[in-house]
Amino acid sequence: MNKTELVKKVAAENALSQKQAAAVVDSVLNAVVDTVAAGEPVALLGFGTFSVKHRDARQGRNPATGEAMEFAASDTPVFKAGKAFKEKVNG
Repeated sequence: MNKTELVKKVAAENALSQKQAAAVVDSVLNAVVDTVAAGEPVALLGFGTFSVKHRDARQGRNPATGEAMEFAASDTPVFKAGKAFKEKVNG
């Protein structure tokens, strides 16, 4: 499912126009992104938790040349599925 399909589903299930549903979906996604970008987790009960994980700088190797290279420290968004989500997926 892509974003357009999600908007159509939200619109159909909530008696909204697709324009209204798109605004709702965009608002929710922007709120999640802004909160996680600020370093705070977003926990949605029954769905999961979005958070930020810090990765320290590390040494690596270029697989083509074998040359050593440095990977800079970075923050990356992570998602951990909630119990209800996992149970639904696993049947």
